[in-house]
Amino acid sequence: MIESVLWLAVGLMIASSVIPRTLRVRKLIGGIGWCVFSIHWGYQPIHYFEIQDYANVGLTFLFALFCLLVAYIMLQEYRKGPLILKNDREVMHSEFSTQVEGDSLDITSMLTSASALGALVYFPFANFPSLNTWIIGNVASQVTWALQYLGIPAYMKTWNMITLNGYTVEIILACTAIESIALFMGLIGSVRAPLSRLVPAFIVSVPVIYVLNLIRDIFVVIAYGEQWFGTDSFIIAHNYIAKAGSGIALFLISYAVLKILPELLEMIDGLWVILSEELKYLLHRFARD
Repeated sequence: MIESVLWLAVGLMIASSVIPRTLRVRKLIGGIGWCVFSIHWGYQPIHYFEIQDYANVGLTFLFALFCLLVAYIMLQEYRKGPLILKNDREVMHSEFSTQVEGDSLDITSMLTSASALGALVYFPFANFPSLNTWIIGNVASQVTWALQYLGIPAYMKTWNMITLNGYTVEIILACTAIESIALFMGLIGSVRAPLSRLVPAFIVSVPVIYVLNLIRDIFVVIAYGEQWFGTDSFIIAHNYIAKAGSGIALFLISYAVLKILPELLEMIDGLWVILSEELKYLLHRFARD
């Protein structure tokens, strides 16, 4: 059932993204989509609570609240017109009957498009067993090939497990970098920019992320198989060194993409302004009541 809720949310977001910007109904559909999306994320803390992953319990709960806030804003836009962020950081409602001016951004529409495209890239791999097996198996095969090319005697114990010196690493979906790839594809795809800038932004992000992820997996297998850090080799290599390296790499990739597509920085800044203004209004309203 929860998978059906997820795909309904994605479908509504896609529909909102393709409807012409001058039609009021796109905000209604987008708002409903975000509301349904909040149901999906509101269900996730139950799973994480069962496995005692309390950090993700909090994160998924907060994201569910974020989805509800975006849904509320879009439904307000349906009633009053889209919230537009001007270059002077002024937030105002615009008319549906007119095109959004060139010096302004329709933030919630950009966010909805980015989320819809990112979800459309990621969730098939997370929910369809055939795609899940395909991407994990390919990454495991490529990592094994690279190790053997380097003269390291690793081999595939099963379709998604790599063994070196008797120590086995299991490749799971998180080891494929599909989450980061989907994120950048969603963000890049939400921007209205010429192909002369969209293509370079794609090249410096998606292929680079994939290659760097293979290098990360290779490092973890070698560090664990060779026991570089003693009995805690896997934890140190995977949870600390590899994650720190991934964080630095994603920061540098994000910087490069933002330099190529400054519209993304404007969207992030505008989202912060709109969300903070609406949250202040809601808190003030509840306190007054």
